[in-house]
Amino acid sequence: MAQDLSRTPDPDEPGGETAHHHPPPLDSPPRHRLGRRRLTLLIAPIVGLVVASNVGDALATTLATTHPLTLVALNARNRNLVLVTNELDAVSFYAVATLRLLVSDPLFFLLGYWYGDAAVTWMERRTRTWGSTMRQVERWFGRAAYPLVFVAPNNVICLMAGAAGMSVVGFFVANLAGTLVRLYLIRRLGEAFEAPIDDLLGFLADYRIPLLVLSVTLVAATSLFEMRRGDSELEAALHLDDDLEPGTDDLS
Repeated sequence: MAQDLSRTPDPDEPGGETAHHHPPPLDSPPRHRLGRRRLTLLIAPIVGLVVASNVGDALATTLATTHPLTLVALNARNRNLVLVTNELDAVSFYAVATLRLLVSDPLFFLLGYWYGDAAVTWMERRTRTWGSTMRQVERWFGRAAYPLVFVAPNNVICLMAGAAGMSVVGFFVANLAGTLVRLYLIRRLGEAFEAPIDDLLGFLADYRIPLLVLSVTLVAATSLFEMRRGDSELEAALHLDDDLEPGTDDLS
């Protein structure tokens, strides 16, 4: 893939004049290169999850009052979980939310494990919303890897866990435990603020159509703006094979 020429290289960014060296244990070289074809099989579900998240964001104001479980399945971000927790029974809430929150984590863990520091560099370059914060997290990771996975098992942390060579069992135990604690706290938060949440849901139901139009418009505009800046999560996932397997074919 041709380099993005719309940006001037930053000396502090990977690929700039001064390459950023990742601190141990995130400096491991690639452990296993899949080749483009097999890497695409790993990328495809990531792209699907990004699309699902965007659809969930666009339809959130409607699904929260009509199909709350579908909203959780599409996008289990905290605000959606708080909004619908009181509309769902405990079994449905924990089962679907846990699966949705965990489904992408093994994919990013494997990316990090197989591609090491190259995957971390890709995440830095493609996730400008983290910026310098990600550099700080890298420094913390060597000292507090398991607490970070427990507290914030997002895509970035899961990729770092793989790049660091974290134990698979340890990763999944910390990840699952942290996810369940998070969902429990959201459940309790929903109970504590049940009345204002119900009022908000009532407002969403009363103005469903105009809010749906506004929500879809905002998500579309945001996605277009991110693509123009070269900061689109979907675009980054679609071109992941170009970044991690540049100029190579699947030789297997």
